[in-house]
Amino acid sequence: MKYLILILIPFLSFTQQDVPDKYWVEDSEFENAINTNEAFGDDQNKPIVIEFWAKFNEANCFADWDKLENAIYYRVDIAKAPEAKKKYRVRMAPTIMIFKDGVKETVFKAGLDLMLPADLNEIQEAVNEINTASQF
Repeated sequence: MKYLILILIPFLSFTQQDVPDKYWVEDSEFENAINTNEAFGDDQNKPIVIEFWAKFNEANCFADWDKLENAIYYRVDIAKAPEAKKKYRVRMAPTIMIFKDGVKETVFKAGLDLMLPADLNEIQEAVNEINTASQF
């Protein structure tokens, strides 16, 4: 039993919080991140999904971020982005905000239990609604 626990410990720390560096955004990059759509780029008209994350609550992060479709995902460590946290009034982590053309469209906030109140299906549905609403 002792050996099994020792074998599993490294995997526990490698699961949900393992987001590559290119998806992390700090204050200096935040405004550019929510306005990343290029006029003729591959990212044209995709909503931007921002997860405000905290180390103390990494177990409750949005683990399925890599399964989102038709959206661009970024994660913000609230300790490294106090200005964005203040500007968007983030009080709990995780909080997920979906932006379209730099405008905040949808918010999913953790409650007092610090649990993310939405799963992949709900977040994907919000992304799909934003994409549908923006088609002319």
